[in-house]
Amino acid sequence: MANVHPRQSHSIRGCYPPNMGGAASSSRLGTWASLKAMTRSWRLGSVSLLSFSSGLPLGLVWIAIPTWMTEAGIDIKVVGLFTLAQAPWTFKFFWSPLMDRYPLPWLGRKRGWILLSQVALVGLGLWLSGVSDNPQAVWVIGSLALAIAFASATQDIAIDAYTVEVLRKEEQGAAVGARIALYRAAMFVSGGLSITLAASYSWKLVNLLLGLCYLPFAFVTWKAPEPESLPEPPRSLRDAVWGPFVGFLGQHRALEILAFVMLYKLSENLAQALIRPFLVQTGFNAVDVGVATATIGLVAILAGTFLGGILTNSMGLGRALWIFGLLQTTAHLGYAAVAQVGVNRPLMYAAQAFEMGAGGMGTGAFSVLLLRLTQKRFSATQYALLSSLFSLPRILAGPVAGILADKIGWRDFFIMTVFTGIPGLVMLWRFVPWGMREPVFNVEAARKGEPVSKGALAARAAVAGLIALVGGFALTALLEATRAFRAKKGFDFMGQLGAVLSPDTLGQWT
Repeated sequence: MANVHPRQSHSIRGCYPPNMGGAASSSRLGTWASLKAMTRSWRLGSVSLLSFSSGLPLGLVWIAIPTWMTEAGIDIKVVGLFTLAQAPWTFKFFWSPLMDRYPLPWLGRKRGWILLSQVALVGLGLWLSGVSDNPQAVWVIGSLALAIAFASATQDIAIDAYTVEVLRKEEQGAAVGARIALYRAAMFVSGGLSITLAASYSWKLVNLLLGLCYLPFAFVTWKAPEPESLPEPPRSLRDAVWGPFVGFLGQHRALEILAFVMLYKLSENLAQALIRPFLVQTGFNAVDVGVATATIGLVAILAGTFLGGILTNSMGLGRALWIFGLLQTTAHLGYAAVAQVGVNRPLMYAAQAFEMGAGGMGTGAFSVLLLRLTQKRFSATQYALLSSLFSLPRILAGPVAGILADKIGWRDFFIMTVFTGIPGLVMLWRFVPWGMREPVFNVEAARKGEPVSKGALAARAAVAGLIALVGGFALTALLEATRAFRAKKGFDFMGQLGAVLSPDTLGQWT
């Protein structure tokens, strides 16, 4: 990715690479070459191993600590309150500029931050071990969970930024699959295996072992290579904040880029939001649901993500985004078939495997895209921002999916999710036309005479917000009218629109 002066506005666009004919680009590896590269590249190996360190705290805070609190007889309202300890992972981009601006005096610009976070996680893990057998120390444990989440989010920022800076282009696809696989494996260790071990031994011992797990990864951090080349770091904290945030929004077609990031996996986010309730309401028992989601689904998404990252190198990023995007958008039709047929275990298992595998392949290709969209000069902040925007639809999908499923039923809901994937594909066509094998994302200066002022940027945001508000009202009214139509009560569009614009209670606004 080319570097530009920080005061220049710049755009990111897809274009054909210069060597369209003849031999393949030297930067594109085939499937088997990508697999071999994983065993030979210490750059790729180090970022993959560090992903295990990144996943350990997540399983502990999300799964293990709430389970321990429940087993200790702590009030469920208190347990629910402590889920707020997960907040640092959502808002980590707020302090990411500090890591772009201020390198620590050891191990380079990003490895120093990784090592500091790992040392903090070791200390916090040992402290947690010391109070784990004392249910009266619930507020101390909750505070430690929050501190662990903060240290973990900081480690995530640094590892992601280091990955952007150190990997060569031909290594990105293989790295994405390996990173996600090891990340989820670490979550299984800290969030699943730890609960099993605690039942046989104690939480004190389990937390002690989890705290010590970071030590070998601190050694990996120490021995990991520095990037081959680095751009000039931000010259001030203001530059570190202003450059990646407002600078990105000031780019030509920036809103389109952000819209694509949020829309590419919208259909999958909606379909996956309520899979467990769907299976239960359809009539499957707890064992069926557990096998489908925790076994078949987990294996399928790991295999799909790994395969998606590898195939992105061999088929090209452009083709991968299109093929995997189409697969992940249409894969939900399997759930529609399950909703139509009812309890049919082979069909349900096949639908789950296909949907999770296709979604994993889409995630693999899209993760490579995020690596290429991120400017190395602002690697910590921009990657944190883009990944947060990428995950935002997944967070918001639950309430929307619940309303839609209630309005139109499970079968029609899953059919409708296929159509919600169209906007993401339309945005993809804007940047990567069908048939383009390997788009090159260049950062280029905007055309002279077309500066983007703050006022113009604010106006764009206001207009986009107004359009979204009107569209939201219209969609809600249509859903209400659709429900009434299904109940043979007519199609009172204006009446439902009036109810939306003038609700009786706060709950109706929600």
